[in-house]
Amino acid sequence: MNKSIPFNYIYILFLTTIISCTKEDKPTSGSFQGEIESVDTFGGSKNETANAVINTNDGGYAVFGFTQSNDKDITDKLNESYDYWLLKFDASNQLQWSNTYGGTNDERGQGIIQTNDGGYLISGFSESSDEDVSINFGSNDYWVAKLDATGNVQWEKSFGFSGNDQAFSSIQTIDGGYLIAGTLDVTASNQQGNDRNSSQSRHAGGDYWAIKLDANGTKEWRRFYGGSNTDTPYDIATTDDGGYILLGTSDSFDVDIQNNRGTYDYWAVKIDAAGTKVWERSYGGDEIDQAYAITKTNDGNFIIVGDSRSNSDDVSSNYGSADTWAIKINQTGEKIWEKNYGGSSFESAKSIIPSQEGGFYIVGSSRSSNNDLTTNKGNNDVWVLKINESGNVTWQKSIGGTEIDIANDIIELNNNNIIVVGESWSSNNDITENKGFSDLLIINIK
Repeated sequence: MNKSIPFNYIYILFLTTIISCTKEDKPTSGSFQGEIESVDTFGGSKNETANAVINTNDGGYAVFGFTQSNDKDITDKLNESYDYWLLKFDASNQLQWSNTYGGTNDERGQGIIQTNDGGYLISGFSESSDEDVSINFGSNDYWVAKLDATGNVQWEKSFGFSGNDQAFSSIQTIDGGYLIAGTLDVTASNQQGNDRNSSQSRHAGGDYWAIKLDANGTKEWRRFYGGSNTDTPYDIATTDDGGYILLGTSDSFDVDIQNNRGTYDYWAVKIDAAGTKVWERSYGGDEIDQAYAITKTNDGNFIIVGDSRSNSDDVSSNYGSADTWAIKINQTGEKIWEKNYGGSSFESAKSIIPSQEGGFYIVGSSRSSNNDLTTNKGNNDVWVLKINESGNVTWQKSIGGTEIDIANDIIELNNNNIIVVGESWSSNNDITENKGFSDLLIINIK
């Protein structure tokens, strides 16, 4: 950019940038330029994926997911069952350490937070009752482990019943404890898992299940929310009054769900600090709509993202197959605006975060190369887009190879670079190496 450019060329470039503001590689304002700095894969000869990434208080970041391998980049496990996998990087993107956690059966890591003492809380679900996991109540249980700053286990807890109970998200609460959210197999639990619910016998299938722990992992309360079909929460947001919004997907029409739009909907449940339901809202149309992430906005509202196949009710348009769908709501769950993003094939969003320079980053996957997208490398690509406060696209990029490449989470570093994590099956185009089947994928964009 140091070359001298005639004024008329600058004027043409300025007009082109305005007209093509959604095209790939157009930089946003500030220091972020949208250029790939590095694409790295980690793993062994089996399957790995990253489900979460967080900023750490030393300026670096931690990546969390699971691994099946016991070779190559995985050096501390002996069998080929799935285990939690945590990788810690410094501010220069150098790997400092990596640890696996679990037993001789399968564990799938889903959520991670850095705790107030500089350690970590990792959560997901487990089938084991040996090695790192002290007990199993049947099939999959919530498995939560508190780590110190170097990844050593300080305590671990399992929660569940005889069915398939899976944790997906966690936060640290203002009292120093934790809130864990996931699904409870209500039918298999014989209506257990709810400390106070006068209508619990009407529930069935899988419900949102929230468990409040104190700082030592001791259960303080537990509640489930949902209907007689499948209700799955993937994210949690805190509210200004000390409560929480549980966000996910529901295909129930009864009990706690009063206004299902048709098949699966985005479903948000507001609870107070004690777990009592305050309000619930369904968003979507007459097809399948699935929500995966929620973030708070500067004006005290929230944006929810996922994917939608609908073109009715709350969903004003659809470009083809499934679109990434964003909806902004206020503190009482009322819709402020909604936008869909994508092309003629399939798009989905798994995470959204505020940008330090304004607006929001959204990540997920895409199979399209038209409309909001300009290229597809083959099959599913990682898709990263930035929207402004009104929900309009200001930048987007597809990253991947000819196989399946998806993004599950994103953070922004202090230098405005963004770190995108997920999984990759490719070994060409943007992905230079594949070490097994699926690899854990880390993309650094500056």
